[in-house]
Amino acid sequence: MIFANRSEAGTILAAKLWKYREEDAVLMAIPRGGVPVAFEIAKSLGLPMELALIKKIGHPNNKEYAIGAASLTDYFIVPFEKVSQDYVTAEVQRIRKRLDEMRSKFMGGKEVKDIKGKTVIVVDDGIATGNTLMATLQVLRKGNPSKIVIAVPVASTNAVRKLKPETDELICISVPEEFYGVGAFYKDFDQVSDEEVIEYFRMLQSMPG
Repeated sequence: MIFANRSEAGTILAAKLWKYREEDAVLMAIPRGGVPVAFEIAKSLGLPMELALIKKIGHPNNKEYAIGAASLTDYFIVPFEKVSQDYVTAEVQRIRKRLDEMRSKFMGGKEVKDIKGKTVIVVDDGIATGNTLMATLQVLRKGNPSKIVIAVPVASTNAVRKLKPETDELICISVPEEFYGVGAFYKDFDQVSDEEVIEYFRMLQSMPG
């Protein structure tokens, strides 16, 4: 399946998440690509949307390889040989500084919602490997939500196989046998700008109810 854009993908995904409209649920949009998708779900289901202020901790020898993740309040790490606690501490501090800047820029500095006892629906525009999202789930779990759901328009079979056991539910519209990257399944896959993210949150805040 090829989506016109992230907004169309979010509209289709919203229909598959309809049962969660009556739950004490919060949408966690992975920045930035997950924001337009989550916006359509928030608009349709009347659920609050937060930015998933969580970033991966990369291995010192390969920053793209996730060995953990950090939020503003928690972090998770897989112990590796030759990865010192000093390195982890420095990375967590660096990531939290960046996350605080993002919170200030995109959310006006408002406090991140407490997810304890809530259904957390993690939304992105697609999943290629699932490695970073796996670490993100570990950090979210530390907040003691009642349920964690992943909702994406498209994902690779490997990512679904890896992530499904780690969640209460994984909802994915399309799991193609041949996966060439998330962007291959969108007609319009332009990068989402900071200004657009800010505008999506502004539009949500101005909606009635």
